[in-house]
Amino acid sequence: MYQQLCQKKDITAILKESESGNGGLRRNLSATNLVTLGIGAIVGTGIFVITGTAAAAYAGPALTISFVISAISCVMAGLCYAEFASMIPVAGSVYSYSYTTMGEFIAWFIGWVLILEYLFACSSVAVGWSGYMTSLLIGWGITLPAQISYATFDHTADGWFMTGSIINFPAVFIVGIVSALLIGGIKQSAIINNVIVVIKVGVILLFIGFGLSYINLDNWTPYIPENTGNFGDFGWSGILRGAGVVFYAYLGFDALSTAAQEAKKPQRDMPKGILISLMICALLYIAVTAVLTGIVNYKELNVSAPIALAIDSTGKGLAWLSPFIKLGAIAGLSSVILVMMLGQSRIYYAISKDGLLPKFFSKIHSKHGIPHNATIFASVITALFAGLFPLHILSELVSIGTLLAFTVVCLSILVLCKTQPDLKRPFKTPFVPFVPLLGAGICIMQMLSLPTSTWLRLIGWSAIGIVIYFCYGIKHNKLNNPK
Repeated sequence: MYQQLCQKKDITAILKESESGNGGLRRNLSATNLVTLGIGAIVGTGIFVITGTAAAAYAGPALTISFVISAISCVMAGLCYAEFASMIPVAGSVYSYSYTTMGEFIAWFIGWVLILEYLFACSSVAVGWSGYMTSLLIGWGITLPAQISYATFDHTADGWFMTGSIINFPAVFIVGIVSALLIGGIKQSAIINNVIVVIKVGVILLFIGFGLSYINLDNWTPYIPENTGNFGDFGWSGILRGAGVVFYAYLGFDALSTAAQEAKKPQRDMPKGILISLMICALLYIAVTAVLTGIVNYKELNVSAPIALAIDSTGKGLAWLSPFIKLGAIAGLSSVILVMMLGQSRIYYAISKDGLLPKFFSKIHSKHGIPHNATIFASVITALFAGLFPLHILSELVSIGTLLAFTVVCLSILVLCKTQPDLKRPFKTPFVPFVPLLGAGICIMQMLSLPTSTWLRLIGWSAIGIVIYFCYGIKHNKLNNPK
């Protein structure tokens, strides 16, 4: 039993299968597509949604420091991701990497956590999209009924309760639209994403440029609000918890690595796509947070559409920019959902291809060359969670899943350096073991700063995954059952 849990996939065999094209996925993504896919996934929720709630609840104006801390850990993890993505350019991201370095059971566990990560990332972004769409419709004189505009359930310190809403229909709607685009094929999806990225980055630059003149320095005083006595409620502990919460805003380069098997020249272009998109987005996050907390006092930012609130608070000053911001946010969040949904379906595909999930998930569409069953399943589950649950519950679960995945990638680089030092590496993580150890350490620190309730939900999700593995995966894995 122990040997089976620890058995590993042979990297050479994986590379031969990938190069032969037997995997079924088509290599249609250029270097530009990879960079824009990264930006498409990263720039969205962090800027348009989480900045407000994290500033109001944890860090205040010092949320800029939270983003810097998260960016540092992301750069460390990103360098490790770049090495793996260039060396093992297959679908599956951390799941595939850990299968070659840490064994089957750890790979399954990480794959299960990745499903959690992308599922709740898609769902939370869809909820944010709903907030901006509702705000835009109100500006046009259209008000959706409350029964179809909000989450069905919510949770506070007093426990779970029903909000009175039937379902968050706009969130469900956008998931369905994005799913239809993805089923049309990766090339079509990449073109649409490129257009959206140009629009949303342009809108963000407009907000930064014109918003600078509306900054009230009093809103930055105190820059680091005094701690209220509870861990995570402002002060430096709040900055650390804020870093943990906003960490998943950088999730894009992680999702990008799941598409390595669809890149034209993955060894050369995957590191570029990961690192360039990460650096661009880190700068945008920090700049937007500074302007946002300068225009509006952080105590008023606990809303699902904080940038829209900031624009509206200037009165007639930036009123002309309001519809552009809201449209940019809607378009931007749509591209995040697109890339996250792509990542989620590729995780199902990779795990199924190894036999740990049913073959249903690894079937490839004969015309479009995408795992259509996995895409449809991912969209249905995502729509369900987006329609039923609020943003704060979804976002914290994404953060802990992301941090755990990044920790495993950093540690896997160390394992691979020891076990297979002569393996060909088109891109090498610099300053090993310092960079992987620092990346893993910062990620673990941020995980420990997250609420106990988030850990309990992760444990519950993990328990379900372990049951599935021992009831199905261990009996059907391809290493022991090649047919």
